[in-house]
Amino acid sequence: MTISTLNANSTLAFTHRFEPAPHPGVAPLLLLHGTGGDENDLLPLGRALSPDAALLSPRGKVLEGGMPRFFRRLAEGVFDQEDVKRRANELADFVAEARARYGLAPPVAVGFSNGANIAAAMLLLRPEALAGAVLLRAMVPLDPAPAGDLAVARVLILSGAMDPIVPADNAAALARMLSANGAAVEQVTVPAGHGLTQSDLAQARAWMNALRGNR
Repeated sequence: MTISTLNANSTLAFTHRFEPAPHPGVAPLLLLHGTGGDENDLLPLGRALSPDAALLSPRGKVLEGGMPRFFRRLAEGVFDQEDVKRRANELADFVAEARARYGLAPPVAVGFSNGANIAAAMLLLRPEALAGAVLLRAMVPLDPAPAGDLAVARVLILSGAMDPIVPADNAAALARMLSANGAAVEQVTVPAGHGLTQSDLAQARAWMNALRGNR
């Protein structure tokens, strides 16, 4: 299989990896890594979740102690709200450009931690950019939340019961926020901390299979 790697001097705005779909017709995945990850991190997860999908995986542009992220934070769990808005719009613009270049349908985002938070911000600010999302260890990215129309979006939030970073009430607030904007939200709490487990993979794979069945 051909994998295309585009660097920072590409005409597209983000360094990223793109893996074409083995079989056209399946919703592409937008893979969004956590703090300290890069464009390679979630490719195996994406292929495990949807073997026939095209994979688009950008690298976050913000550096925190040399570690890539998708937006600035002021402290653990305290986000730079203006930077969240700017970076979410920048990423949505990149998705639109990548769709035009690669001939893609609106993607389903699969984001972990910081990547899940920027995906949630995109859903709130630029709902047209995504067909849905799997948000792994996500929390509220914007407060107050903007009003948007997510009536066509399906969202799975996977929270960790022992997560020391994302409080349970914060993850629940995100689910309510997305639902209030019209998204069909399913929130599942798995027996885990902040890291990903086989329970996450099983839940996300079942959700992706159901999503394909509903299309």
